[in-house]
Amino acid sequence: MQTTFPHLLLKHAAERPDAPAMREKEYGIWQTLGWRDMATLVEQIACGLHQAGLQRGEHMVLVGSNRPRLYATMLAIQSLGAIPVPLYQDAVAAECVYPINDTGARFAFVEDQEQVDKLSEIRGSCPNVALILYDDPRGLRNYSEPGLQALDALLETGKAFQAANPEFLRNEIAKGKPADVASMFYTSGTTGNPKGVVHTHFSLLNRGHAAAQFDRLGPDEDVLAYLPPAWIGQNIFSYAQWLSCGYVVNCPESAGTVMIDLKEVGPTYYFAPPRVFEGLLTSVMIRMEDAGWLKRKMFHGFMGVARRVGPDKKDGKPVGLVDNLLYALGNLFVYGPLRNNLGMSRVKVAYTAGEAIGPDLFTFYRSIGVNLKQLYGSTETAVFVCVQPDHQAKADTVGVPLAGVEIKVADNGELLVKSPGLLKEYYKNPGATAEVLTADGWYHTGDAGFLDNQGHLKIIDRAKDVGRIMGGPNDGAMFAPKYVENKLKFFPHIKEAVALGDKRDRVCAMINIDFDAVANWAERRNLPYAGYTDLAQKPEVYGLIKECVEQVNADLSRDALLAGSQISRFLVLHKELDADDGELTRTNKVRRGFIAEKYQPLVDALYGGKSEQFIDTQVKFEDGRTGSISANLKIVDTKTFTPVKAAA
Repeated sequence: MQTTFPHLLLKHAAERPDAPAMREKEYGIWQTLGWRDMATLVEQIACGLHQAGLQRGEHMVLVGSNRPRLYATMLAIQSLGAIPVPLYQDAVAAECVYPINDTGARFAFVEDQEQVDKLSEIRGSCPNVALILYDDPRGLRNYSEPGLQALDALLETGKAFQAANPEFLRNEIAKGKPADVASMFYTSGTTGNPKGVVHTHFSLLNRGHAAAQFDRLGPDEDVLAYLPPAWIGQNIFSYAQWLSCGYVVNCPESAGTVMIDLKEVGPTYYFAPPRVFEGLLTSVMIRMEDAGWLKRKMFHGFMGVARRVGPDKKDGKPVGLVDNLLYALGNLFVYGPLRNNLGMSRVKVAYTAGEAIGPDLFTFYRSIGVNLKQLYGSTETAVFVCVQPDHQAKADTVGVPLAGVEIKVADNGELLVKSPGLLKEYYKNPGATAEVLTADGWYHTGDAGFLDNQGHLKIIDRAKDVGRIMGGPNDGAMFAPKYVENKLKFFPHIKEAVALGDKRDRVCAMINIDFDAVANWAERRNLPYAGYTDLAQKPEVYGLIKECVEQVNADLSRDALLAGSQISRFLVLHKELDADDGELTRTNKVRRGFIAEKYQPLVDALYGGKSEQFIDTQVKFEDGRTGSISANLKIVDTKTFTPVKAAA
């Protein structure tokens, strides 16, 4: 796509000046910003930033939630030929130091007092930062931080400059080229410092446009922007495709109102990681368990019809007359109201990615009429590598290569990708760039997988994580930890899992329960508990989780490649794994190596045959304070199954 983000903004402002571009919920009321208003706002911010000294090619960091003025600031930065670098708004202050210093950013845009305090805390470690712009002034009246300025004040400066130089911004935008660097995204790597992934206008817009064409997206779509702007997926769905298609992006009032706002907006195009879809379903099932017997009977009866008929209807396959009639009744009494309650009444396309989604969860949404599909990609590939076509959505694959994408499998099983959406480079890191980009343009994904006979991609695990069992009855068997962990997380009572087994004689697991789901399960059984730690160690909860683990083992026993990855022993952790404690990345991926090191006594106990182990763990609270959580953790042996192939 031969254009830039600011060029597309001007195009929409000229062709559809009064059409809604963004909506923001403030004090419970949705406020609409049209394309002409957005272009005016961008021009004023850009003129203000120019007056403040922002130079072409410079980096500027942004820290905040999805807000029209955050996206307008990104566009203003790009209009001047500078490069926006969004950072995670929930990152602790220390996590912001490296990207700020790595880019040499002098300017920062932040949302509110919380983010101002964060940057003020690290100001001594980031000597280049000269200007901190803030959007929301609440709580900042008496701050006297050097270089701290309200965005409103910058806007006034910009207005004055724009009035005296009406053609300035258009001239600056005209200098921009598709091959120019558009944005930089820092990976939340599981080891070492994060890497800055450099993308051009072309790479981001090309993939956004190709995916929009694939799903026939247009200006009439509504999108809810609720995931972190620092994550490239949010940037693609609510920025690249927003400007490519010209649809409406809706910004929730706060993280706490997302579910309410989802129902009010009724998006037509929706993305969520599996954990969000699972959380929505868990809340539905909890409410159904508390409903009257008649409602429960009707719900479960019609859901049986949906599971039998719904996927075939969604895939365009023929369905019998009686089943069609039953499904229509179910749609009237159950599926329709349920979609409405989930905020998905108008969804034309819903995507999930990032982790594997459970087959039952995937089938549930498709069976009630939600066009849920999977995609595959990464920060380095501008998200879209493979997508599932309508009528070809399968739980165990991630779709077919999108237009312009080539995929091949290396001798070691690693997937290599060639695509117009590949990163330009890792910022100031030629060594890391050379490791992932070959001279002839192939990108090493680091994932192990294969294309099935229908051309759909199936992911097994991270290539570097695929190991071998050493010793014991399964000596030499393949071990794919992520594959095992995902199977465990398919159960609604399990939130996270860490599987261990490479170069060991058996597989063991550490598990996090889903507190809401297990708490509801416990309450319905009159099982008292005093918080997460107490509930996690209840014998009844161990019994519940043991059933889940043994179901996974039974499933693995039927897999010729991974039958040796069955779990022999497990424990339930005394605390939830948390990004603030370093156990998860900011995109909620398990840092397996860090966890194994941090919880070494637990690992030793699992493999040493102990039945329990005391652990005391330091934790960081949301307000910055630290404390500790200690418990005596039980360790349980589980049943493993003879591989089906061996039995035959």
